[in-house]
Amino acid sequence: MAINPSIVTRDLDKVADKTGNIYESLHVVGQRAKQISTNLKEELNNKLSEFASTVDNLEEVFENKEQIEISKFYERMPKPSTIAMEEFMEGKVYFRSPEQEVTE
Repeated sequence: MAINPSIVTRDLDKVADKTGNIYESLHVVGQRAKQISTNLKEELNNKLSEFASTVDNLEEVFENKEQIEISKFYERMPKPSTIAMEEFMEGKVYFRSPEQEVTE
């Protein structure tokens, strides 16, 4: 997944074309960003839990290079909202509207 982590200007008409409404499109992107954020946070916490110390002594604070590298890797990753918008624009996000399902 090669996503540009920098800010990209989006054409709002193209974003709105996916659902027919810009606000609905942004809601879908926001919900997907929450999912991605939750997954990344869980993944990071699992990796960092390996380094957790059971000793509660402030004098024994030490730096673990592997832990720092893992943290830096996650800091350099694109933001969840950027990933979600890219997935949405590429048509990789499945969404549905409950109101439309009732009328069909």
